[in-house]
Amino acid sequence: MLGISRQTDYAARVVLHLACLAPGAKVPIADIAKHRMLPLDFVRRIVGDLVKAGVLATSRGSGGGVSLARPAEDISLGEVVLAMEGGVALNHCVSDRRVCPLASACPVQSVWVDATRVLEDYLASVRFDALAKRGDIHQPAHLRVQEIGRVRGAAPKGALA
Repeated sequence: MLGISRQTDYAARVVLHLACLAPGAKVPIADIAKHRMLPLDFVRRIVGDLVKAGVLATSRGSGGGVSLARPAEDISLGEVVLAMEGGVALNHCVSDRRVCPLASACPVQSVWVDATRVLEDYLASVRFDALAKRGDIHQPAHLRVQEIGRVRGAAPKGALA
């Protein structure tokens, strides 16, 4: 089976969690782990990787937490996959043609390259603002979390400042 790692799945859940909150919201890492049902230590490592990739930002102190580094509409699922997996390649010969002595003449290799490109383009087109809007149950659940006061630094979506 082709697939992404658990780390990448969790990273997408972390970014989605933040995308569902008001712009500028800062949330403790422990809250994300709790509400997304993820292991806290794993979320800490993921947040570190996403900060290095410029997807998330962190701040310390009483008003601190983790937040999106940019607006959700500027962050793609492809960017998260790249940060966690190092890129997409459906076969080793796609990322390094030297692994197969037949790559330059292989008709299947060109299909792997094309399929990889299609997947990369699709993942780059999927934005977290759109993902945050999907589902009738998903968004209200996040708004309830925000209303209980564990989100810092932002008014609830739709509220006037």
